[in-house]
Amino acid sequence: MTGYLTVIKAGPLTTLQDAGRFGVRHLGITQGGPVDLQAWGWANWLLANAWGSPALEVTLGGLTVIAEQTCYLALCGADMQARLDGEPLANNRAFQMQVGQELVLGMARQGLRSYLAIAGGFKAPPILNSVATVRREQLGGHHGDGSPLAPLQRLAFTKNAQSLPIRELPKAALPDYRRPPVLELIPGAQFRFFDNQSLLHVINQPWRVDPNSDRMGVRLQGPILHCSIENLISEGLTLGAVQVPPNGQPIILLNDRQTIGGYPRLGSLTPLACARLAQCPPGQQLRISLCTASQAQTQYRTFRAALDK
Repeated sequence: MTGYLTVIKAGPLTTLQDAGRFGVRHLGITQGGPVDLQAWGWANWLLANAWGSPALEVTLGGLTVIAEQTCYLALCGADMQARLDGEPLANNRAFQMQVGQELVLGMARQGLRSYLAIAGGFKAPPILNSVATVRREQLGGHHGDGSPLAPLQRLAFTKNAQSLPIRELPKAALPDYRRPPVLELIPGAQFRFFDNQSLLHVINQPWRVDPNSDRMGVRLQGPILHCSIENLISEGLTLGAVQVPPNGQPIILLNDRQTIGGYPRLGSLTPLACARLAQCPPGQQLRISLCTASQAQTQYRTFRAALDK
C-alpha cells in the first residue's frame, strides 16, 4: 500500500537519500547517500525501518509537508525547531501525523542537516540499485533525475500497517552540535611527505569550515600545509579523504565526491567523523586527531550493532 505526503515548501536543499550507490565507481559514478550517516540511521531505527530505507535529508531547514494519510515519522540530526500543526515537536523520537496535519521545519539552529524518516520508507525508482540523490550526476531522488524536492510534489511512501515499537535514542547517541568536534583521521600513505611543522599544525591547531563547502567536499581554513610531493598520478578517492591542494588548505571529501583525485592526501576521516563534520556550518571550529584503522572499524561496528538492537 502507498501513502503520500505533499510538499508545501521544499527548503533550499531537501533530497531523498538511501544508504548510497555502491559498486559503480568504476563507471565514474559517485556514492551519494546521507552525509550524516548516524542521524539518518537513527531516524530509521526509531521507526524500525531496515538499514538503507530512504529518508529525506533536509539541509538548513525550510521544509513543510502535509500528510495525505496517517503515518509515523521521526526526525534526527539538526534542531530545526520542528512544529506539528503549530505545536513544538522534539527531535529523536517517533511521532504520528494524522490526515491533513502540517509538519513545519524552521531554520537549523544547532547542526546543519536533519533527517526525516517515515515508517515503511519513502518510495522512488531506483537508479543503479539506489534512490540516493546526486544532483551533479542527475541521478536518484523521487523522479530519478537527481532533482531536490519541489513545492506541490507528492512524496510516496510504503504504508506500514504494523504497530511500532516504542524507542528512544540511547543517551550516548544524542548529539551535541554546540561543542566543537574533534574529528578522527586515519593517516594515509602520503602522510609522511608533509613536513613536520605541517603535521604538528594538523593535530594541534584549530580549523574552521569554509563557506565554500557542500555534499561533495568540506574545505577547511587554517595553517598552510606543505607537502614534498610535486607530481601525483590520480588515485581512487575514499569517503573522508583529506586532500591538500597547492594552497595548503585541506578539502575533506564527502559522499558526492569525484571518484579520482591527484592532490596529496593526509589520509581519511573515519565514517563517523564524516557524519559529525556534515553537521558543521560554515565558520564552525573543529580539531583533528589521529586514530588507527582498527579503532575506526571498532567504532563503526559498535554503531551498526546498536542499530540492530
